[in-house]
Amino acid sequence: MNRSEALSRLVSPRARDRLGDALFQRVAGPSGPQNRARIHGAPGPRWFAPDEPIRRVHGDASMFVGGLSALLLQSLHPRAMAAVAAHSGYRGDPWGRLQRTSTFLAFTTYGTAADAQRAVDRVRAVHERVRGRTPDGEPYRAGDPHLLEWVHIAEVDSFLRAYQQYGAGQLDAAERDAYVAGAARVARALGVTGPPGTVAELTERIEAFRPELRGTEEARAAARFLLLHPPLPWPARPPYALLAAAAVALLPPWAREPLGLPLLPRTERWCVRPAGAAVTATIRWAMHPPPPAAR
Repeated sequence: MNRSEALSRLVSPRARDRLGDALFQRVAGPSGPQNRARIHGAPGPRWFAPDEPIRRVHGDASMFVGGLSALLLQSLHPRAMAAVAAHSGYRGDPWGRLQRTSTFLAFTTYGTAADAQRAVDRVRAVHERVRGRTPDGEPYRAGDPHLLEWVHIAEVDSFLRAYQQYGAGQLDAAERDAYVAGAARVARALGVTGPPGTVAELTERIEAFRPELRGTEEARAAARFLLLHPPLPWPARPPYALLAAAAVALLPPWAREPLGLPLLPRTERWCVRPAGAAVTATIRWAMHPPPPAAR
């Protein structure tokens, strides 16, 4: 008996529905049902075909882990982190930020080409208004193709790592390259110049950024907020803690120390990964699969 079958025997369908609805409301926000109906029901061509790897990755519960890990990794670029700290409202409205990000991913991955482009245009308009200086006086602007590339490659690397570790299946080498190439389609639309199209190129780009990365006080404060002080009711904090630990375990070893995060290989292998897999499987079991995309 697999984990989903065991959960189905232990938990009533009604309780499963309540849990799935609560998770969906948190992630998608009050407009989630209407957006879901439009994303999956509106007729028209899509950027990605139903069998493309990007649809498998972005629709899997492992994105809960990958998203957290991506935020931690992205925070290591001082200019990107300064823009987030000053303009994103991640402390005052963390759920709103999550809902906007998940809605963007849903529209660009599954929505019609026209709706995907509108989602991109809205984000680009916001980026044009986000400008400022880091605490050290270095200027930044969110629409800078170089900063956009870092945000993009940190996301793609984190999402792919999470799927390979906690996803419902695994991608083979060709599918991993196809996922990176699919994500590059969205990155180019957002203004990234020449985003990586293979896993090898993705690894090279991340290595090239490493001299620019460091753990600023803003980055460490963001990590403490995300990992230790999430805006959640107490009953939800233990499973969130397992997701957070899994997100830290996904980070490259070199990304831990700048954020003040421990590297505990044995604990991660024997405790964190199994617990992360269990929580992710429970989320996958609770969430309702979307209806098939319109043709």
